Amino acid sequence: MDFRTGASKTSGIFPDEQVNVESTQLRKNHISSLQGESEEKEKDTNSESLVTNFSNIYASDLLPTRNSEELTDQFLLEVVDILLNYIKKTYDEKSKVLDFHHPHQLLEGLEGFSLELHDQPEPLEQILVDCRDTLKYGVKTGHPRYFNQLSSGLDIVGLAGEWLTATANTNMFTYEIAPLFIVMEEILLKKMYEMVGWKETEADGIFSPGGTISNLYSVLVARYKRFPEIKTKGMQALPHIAMFVSEHSHYSVKKAAAVLGIGTDNVITVKCDERGKMIPSDLEAKILQAKSQEHIPLYVSATAGTTVYGAFDPLDNIADICEKYGLWMHVDAAWGGGLLMSRKHSFKLNGIERANSVTWNPHKLMGVPLQCSAFLVCEKGLLQACNQMCAGYLFQPDKQYDTTYDTGDKTIQCGRHVDVFKLWLMWKAKGTRGFEILINKTLELAEYLYKKLNSRENFQLVFDAEPELTNVCFWYIPPSLRRIPNGPEREKLLHQVAPKIKVRMIEEGTTMVSYQPHGDKVNFFRMVFSNPATRKLDVDFLLEEIERLGKDL
Repeated sequence: MDFRTGASKTSGIFPDEQVNVESTQLRKNHISSLQGESEEKEKDTNSESLVTNFSNIYASDLLPTRNSEELTDQFLLEVVDILLNYIKKTYDEKSKVLDFHHPHQLLEGLEGFSLELHDQPEPLEQILVDCRDTLKYGVKTGHPRYFNQLSSGLDIVGLAGEWLTATANTNMFTYEIAPLFIVMEEILLKKMYEMVGWKETEADGIFSPGGTISNLYSVLVARYKRFPEIKTKGMQALPHIAMFVSEHSHYSVKKAAAVLGIGTDNVITVKCDERGKMIPSDLEAKILQAKSQEHIPLYVSATAGTTVYGAFDPLDNIADICEKYGLWMHVDAAWGGGLLMSRKHSFKLNGIERANSVTWNPHKLMGVPLQCSAFLVCEKGLLQACNQMCAGYLFQPDKQYDTTYDTGDKTIQCGRHVDVFKLWLMWKAKGTRGFEILINKTLELAEYLYKKLNSRENFQLVFDAEPELTNVCFWYIPPSLRRIPNGPEREKLLHQVAPKIKVRMIEEGTTMVSYQPHGDKVNFFRMVFSNPATRKLDVDFLLEEIERLGKDL
C-alpha cells in the first residue's frame, strides 16, 4: 500500500516490522467475526460506505491529503456508526455495564485486539476494529445501572458539544485563537456567580481540569492574598501557616498542601457529627489551638456535598468563624454545587454566598461529560495577580482587541482544554429549569432507595437519616450474619461482604456500585445518583442483584 496513492503493497515492503503470523491471522479472523456480527448494521449503512475496503487504506490517505475528501467522509461515517451503536447499547439496561478483564489480559491481547504499538502504520480497517474493541472492553459509564462514581450518564447534547470541541481543537489561553469559547466561559461564569450569590463586578473564575485543581487554586489564591510575597520570595518568606478541613473532606485539599509546599502536617482535621457535617465548635477550638502554637490560621475548606455521605457542612456557622479570625473560607461544592440549580434544594447551600471561593463541578450532578470544573473567587483580579507571568510571545499588550479576554495569565496552565462549550450547549438545550428537573429527579431516586432499604431486613443503613444529596450508604447483611450478635467477630465478617459481592458483580458485569470503609465503619456500599437514564426499576434491580450475589456469603 502506497501511503500517498493508495496502491496495493505486499507485507514484505516493511522488513523491519516483526509480525507474528499467527497473531496477524488471529487479528484478521477477529475482524471477520466483527464484520459478521455487524451484518444487520451494515444493511442500513450508506451504500458508498459498503463498497469501501479499508484494508488497503491508511491514515495518510485521509485529509489533508489531496483528493481524499470522499475517503475521509466514509471513514468518519464508519466511526460515527460505531459510536451510535455503542450509545444505543449504553442505554439498554439488558446490555452489560462492563466486560471485565485483568490488566495482564489486556496487555497480552484479547481476541486479536492488541494494545502494542508498531513502527509501521496499520490499515484503517484495523483502526476501526480497535475503535470497536476499545468501547467493547471499557465501562459503560452512561448505563442506567452504573452507580460507581459521582460522574455518570451520557448526555447526548453534551456529547455533541465534546465532538465539536475536539473538531475545533483550540486552546483557551487567548481570545485571538478561541474567541467564542472565551466569551462563552465568561457568560457561564457570570451565571454561576449569580447562583452562588455574588455580584458579577466583584467575582472572577476559571474552568480547570477537575475539582482537585480547582481546590488547589483556592489554596493558591488564599495564600497569595494573605502573603503576596510568596510569588517572588517563596516559602522561606512565610510564617508557619495552618489550614483546616473536616474529617470527611476530599483528599485533594491535603494534596494541594503537599504540592504547594505547605505540607500535609499543617492541614488540621476538624471533627464531624454522625451525619458527616463539620462541627463548628471543634473548628474554632482547632483555630485557637493553632494560634497558641504561634501558627497562622489561613484557610478553611468547608464541603457542600461530601464524597461518601453527601453531607453539607453548616456554611453560615463556618463563615462566622472565618470572619471572626480572618481566615479564607473556601467551599468545595464539586459534588453538591448542582443543587444551586434547584429551587427545592438550594437552601442546603445557604451561606455559600459568604465564601471567598467555591469549587463547582458540572460534570457531576449536572451530568456534563467529563471534564468540566469551575473555580470561582469573590475578588476580581486576584487570579490574574497570583498567576500572571506576562509571557511576551502570548500576551502582547498592543493587540487590536480588549486583552482582558486573554485568560491565560489567570491560570497555572498554558495550554487549557475547552471544557465550556459542552456545558454552554447543554444549558442552551435544557435551560436552567431543565437542569433543575434532572437534579430533582436524582434526589427523588435517592429517597426511593432510602425507603426501600428501610423496608428490607437484609439491608442496614449506615446512618438512619434521609439523604441530603443522592448518596445512600448501606450494608447488605447475608443470612449467615443475621444469627451472629453485634461485636468484633460480626464486624470482621461484615467487612468482607461488600468486596466479595463487588468481585462477583464485576465478573457478571450487570451493574456497578462502589464500596469503602469510613472512619470506624466497616466496608459498606455507597450508592450515588447522577445519571438521568436511571429509573426506579434500576434501583430495584441493584438491590435484587446484591442479594442474589451475596446470599450465600
